Amino acid sequence: MDILRIILSILLPPVGVFLQVGLTTHFFLNIVLTLLGYIPGLIHAIWIIARR
Repeated sequence: MDILRIILSILLPPVGVFLQVGLTTHFFLNIVLTLLGYIPGLIHAIWIIARR
């Protein structure tokens, strides 16, 4: 299941984070990071998925 989340995170980082943690502060932080730049949002998403 983590591979699916990582693939979704590559396409749209907040989706992968949402599937991992739901509507928490990590999800909203990832939205902000993705709006600031795609790469920071992607790094944060993969970090969240790999950590849990």
